[in-house]
Amino acid sequence: MDKDKRDKRATHQCSSDLKGVVRHIKPATTWEHLAYSQSTLVGLRNICSDFTPGKGLICLFSGARGTGKTLAAEVLANKLRLDLFRIDLSAVVSKYIGETEKNLQRIFDLAETKNAILLFDEADALFGERSEVKNSHDRYANIGINYLLQRMQVYNGLAILATNKRNAFDAEFLRRFRYIIDFPGPQGDALSK
Repeated sequence: MDKDKRDKRATHQCSSDLKGVVRHIKPATTWEHLAYSQSTLVGLRNICSDFTPGKGLICLFSGARGTGKTLAAEVLANKLRLDLFRIDLSAVVSKYIGETEKNLQRIFDLAETKNAILLFDEADALFGERSEVKNSHDRYANIGINYLLQRMQVYNGLAILATNKRNAFDAEFLRRFRYIIDFPGPQGDALSK
């Protein structure tokens, strides 16, 4: 079997394993559909101009529900002509030791073969503050977060973490983001880094 057929077969197997975990979004939304503050738009445009295929870029989108974080990820995918994979974190996290890391590894492997943008919605559920180790469960939870930090550092695509609880992220994790874009409600203004 030639390499292309093996790659397609492996991708299909990985895709079927991730059914219910990864939702493929075909981006159709454009800049004209957006009604964000000027600073949010500038931040999003900076991401587009800064992204180079094959070089990783990690971003945080922060704002209340319904402020357009997923819509913004779709616009970026459309502009960059990439697929968008929205990750259902409730299906990724497992109570069994090591399973969360395996699920994340499969997601990153699939995204790299498809050259896709990863959108981790409600990311604070998985990427939140590391806790003091009081028992073995705490130790393995921290190992999972540490694994994710390492894996995101070597991911060669665009990864977006969306949250409505920015303060749930520890300082070490926040330092890993190249861009932090705030999505305020209708009254606020956005900040970008």
